[in-house]
Amino acid sequence: MCILKPKVMSTPLLIQALQGRTLSRPPVWFMRQAGRYLPEYRELRAKAPDFIAFCLNPEMAAEATLQPMRRFGFDAAIVFADILLIPGALGQKVWFEAGEGPRLGALPSVSSMADKAQQAGEALKAVGQTLSLVRAELAPERALIGFAGAPWTVATYMLDGEARTIGKGERATARTYAYANPELVAGVLDVLVEATAHYLKMQQDAGAQVLKIFESWAEGLPDDLFETLVLKPHQKLVARACELGVTVPLIGFPRGSAALAERYARECDVQGVALDTACPLDVGRRVQAIKPIQGALDPLLLRAGGDALDRRVDQLMEAWGQGPWIFNLGHGILPDVPIAHVEQVLKRIGAQ
Repeated sequence: MCILKPKVMSTPLLIQALQGRTLSRPPVWFMRQAGRYLPEYRELRAKAPDFIAFCLNPEMAAEATLQPMRRFGFDAAIVFADILLIPGALGQKVWFEAGEGPRLGALPSVSSMADKAQQAGEALKAVGQTLSLVRAELAPERALIGFAGAPWTVATYMLDGEARTIGKGERATARTYAYANPELVAGVLDVLVEATAHYLKMQQDAGAQVLKIFESWAEGLPDDLFETLVLKPHQKLVARACELGVTVPLIGFPRGSAALAERYARECDVQGVALDTACPLDVGRRVQAIKPIQGALDPLLLRAGGDALDRRVDQLMEAWGQGPWIFNLGHGILPDVPIAHVEQVLKRIGAQ
């Protein structure tokens, strides 16, 4: 599928949706659309010495970003990177172990990280180079998305550090810190707000037309912690990014926030709110009445396929298709999803 630039310019459907327009079909892209379910990705990944090196190699990361665009013609490309590049820029050791996922070293002092925060964009300029390479190849009607992990989600990994409970699917260490050592957590979050704002500004300058804030671990928080750990840091991050000159649309993804997604939509100055798999359709409609939404097909259903997949796509289209909406998954695509199932969804919504 051709992705080279044609001569006719047009506003990408994704951006139109974020401007509040209801379209004849929703623009579509998938979280982790560049990934292990693609054989061409696996072949490319095998050439990199490790995952961090892969993310920070602009030519390889650009190729990974473009692979799903060539194969499927999604309405947007999202830069191939990782939310855990920021801790490395702040001086914390980060590496990935095969079959185990991310590993982080001891947490540096807040003061030492604060000294590095304003240089985070420069430290991660390889991601900007990736964006520039992709933008040069991508057709103008396809949007280019940059992203960062939200402060709390990144902090959970950083605070967990050498305890390594996160690999077991827990956030116990970080949440315990939030109760027992709120000053430390507040300091880490403030550093991450500053570093992430500079990182996002760098991505915009390199060609990103939309920026997404991934709060993968908003789930399981009582409302007071949600306000302290998610809502207020997002508000600060958006305000700081705007101070630095970020003007492109922002999508916030408070995954697992349930009914609190409505409060998030009202009180956080993002242009779109991404919803997760568990979000009820009626909650999605209420959020959509506040601002554009994104989501929320179950990645497990995408893997399963069949008539059930068609039925759920139809349900989402009926529930959310009468307002501004970006079709996506409720979380990232799984490594063993059949390519035919992705094609099935795109055909069902009229994107292929």
